[in-house]
Amino acid sequence: MEIIVLDEPAVQARLRYRDLIPAIADALAALSSDKVVQPVRAVLPVAPHKGFFAVMPAYAGALGAKLVTFYPQNVGIPTHHAVIVLFKAETGEPLAMMDGRLITEMRTAAASAVATQRLARAGGDASVLAILGSGVQAKSHLAALRHVRSFKEVRVWSPRNAPAFAQRHGVKAVATAAEAVRGADVVVVAVSATTPVLRGRWLSPGTHVNAIGATRPDWRELDDDLVTTARVFVDSREAALRESGDVIAARSEVTEIGAVVAGTDPGRRDDQEITLFKSVGVAVEDVTAAALVLGAGSREPGAG
Repeated sequence: MEIIVLDEPAVQARLRYRDLIPAIADALAALSSDKVVQPVRAVLPVAPHKGFFAVMPAYAGALGAKLVTFYPQNVGIPTHHAVIVLFKAETGEPLAMMDGRLITEMRTAAASAVATQRLARAGGDASVLAILGSGVQAKSHLAALRHVRSFKEVRVWSPRNAPAFAQRHGVKAVATAAEAVRGADVVVVAVSATTPVLRGRWLSPGTHVNAIGATRPDWRELDDDLVTTARVFVDSREAALRESGDVIAARSEVTEIGAVVAGTDPGRRDDQEITLFKSVGVAVEDVTAAALVLGAGSREPGAG
């Protein structure tokens, strides 16, 4: 059997948020309904180079695994690199190998879009977006969240590159994280942080927060005030309670967003509730996205 090999440009030509967001929603619902076989990722520290190597297999109709590296101190090249391999579930034959960096970027933002669609207040009550960060995840979240909400104002703060990001994407740069999130309806935390950058006292009642970093048990990106007062949703309860310092610090029951998608949990309970989607990233998202890529014909590049 010929193995299909797809590099990042080939993946980019095949993957669109309009297809990916509903596919990720279905995958997370399946995960919360015990229809996915997926162990928590195995993480191997590469201590001399301050990096991490992880293996993430899943079986959800599609069968595959992602091999991913995370080198948070990289400069001038991405902090994440990955390869995803798909196999034929019926026979175990290898089907495809594809670059996983872009898939990781896009499926993370798609999962946040799934959460935002179901947890942020509706319509005009979610008109201001705040993004903390100016890297690839800031860019991907801006694109993905615009598929599920119409924002009248977008603010961005980052330690370094907010003005350049704002100019490139036609949004507003602000001087501090607090200025970005005060009065915002939806907040994205996309900063590579190991100590809190977002504080609960800055948030207005009814805010929805997507937080995607600090995926080690001793790392934080949110303060205690936020994680103990918000209603916490996760992609995988098992993974988040093992990997996320923010979720561990919450010391409360957490709900899988897939249960909201499946209709077994109501999600937001009122317009004053602060909701938090804490994402650690799970293998079923990668395998689902890779299967979508494999099944899609090459398309002309577009906005996604």
